[in-house]
This record gives sequence, C-alpha cells and structure tokens, in this order.
Amino acid sequence: MPTGVAIHDARDQLFDAAERVLLRDGPSALTSRAVTTEAGCAKGVLHRHFADFDAFLAELVLDRIAQLDAQEAALRKCAGTGTVTDNLTSALTDLFGSVAVAIVGLVTSRDGLRARLRQTRPTGIPILTDAAAMFASYLTTERELGRVAADADVDTLAPTLIGAGHLLFADRTGTPPEAGAIRKVVSTVIAGVVQEPLR
Repeated sequence: MPTGVAIHDARDQLFDAAERVLLRDGPSALTSRAVTTEAGCAKGVLHRHFADFDAFLAELVLDRIAQLDAQEAALRKCAGTGTVTDNLTSALTDLFGSVAVAIVGLVTSRDGLRARLRQTRPTGIPILTDAAAMFASYLTTERELGRVAADADVDTLAPTLIGAGHLLFADRTGTPPEAGAIRKVVSTVIAGVVQEPLR
C-alpha cells in the first residue's frame, strides 16, 4: 500500500489478517510482518495503532472473545427448545469450528501475551474460560426450566464439556471430529443430569 493512503478500519483489518495467518499457518507464523503483509499495509501501520506486537495480540484475543457474545445469545435462545444434548453439541461445534482452537495455541505459546492478558484475566485460559462461562449460563437456564437436574453442578459440567470438546478439536491441521463423536462426548458428560430422553 502506498505511503500516505489511509486505511479505513485498520484495527479490524489487522485483526482479520492475523486470524487468517493464525488459521492458515499456526501461532508460530504470527509475526507483525506476516500480519501487515496479509493485510496489505506497511509494518508501521500496526505500530501506529498498538504499543507493541503483544499489545496487538492481546487486543486480538479480547476482540475474538467478545465475539462469543453472539454465540452465547444464540445458545441461551435455544434453552427450552430441541434437546439439551443437541444444543450443546451444536454449540461445541460452533465454538471449536471457529478461531478458538488457534487462539488457545497462540495464548499458550507466547509468554508475553499471557502476561499481558493476566493483567485483566488473572485465571484460566482466555476464550476457554469464557466459553465455559457461556455453557454454565446455558445449563443454569436449562436447570431453571427443569430440563437439567436441580442439583446439577453446572460450574463443573461446563468446563468438563469445554475441555473434552477442545481435546476433540485440538489438532488444528487434522480432520475435524465427526458430529457423532462430539454428540457422544456431550451425552456422556451430561448423562447423569439431563431430564430428557437421550437418543
């Protein structure tokens, strides 16, 4: 891009470029040069908007976490409809079919990024912890509707579902798990608390 040409929505363009690099080439390939090359802009553009590359990556992670809000709204809207198992299976598939697996790899591979994120998120692994909270919220709603047992420990069930789901999807370059495998994990985790017939 020629010098002096303004880039509209530079922050979003840089985030989208970083996500493409991350999904295509993995966390180790994510450098400021790779991001700006992918975005088609000069390297200085990134540093005009962010203090350093770890600051950029932290904002990228937080931006992608904020996108979970739409997934949470969709999941909560499903409460009381369909089956709990199907709703959770679909939510796990949507979650890990997105950039979430790559974000986890990025956070665990960069000490500077983890340190920066710890300033505002002192516990857990960003995105996975947020997804667990989303699942706990949904399960709480289903418990209130009587479709999950009144004594169900949703704060344990939710991270169990997220952890098991992450293991199924963790190989970024491998073949994604089949729907039946995801559903089996969900069915097994919630079998003792769901108040509906399991297919």
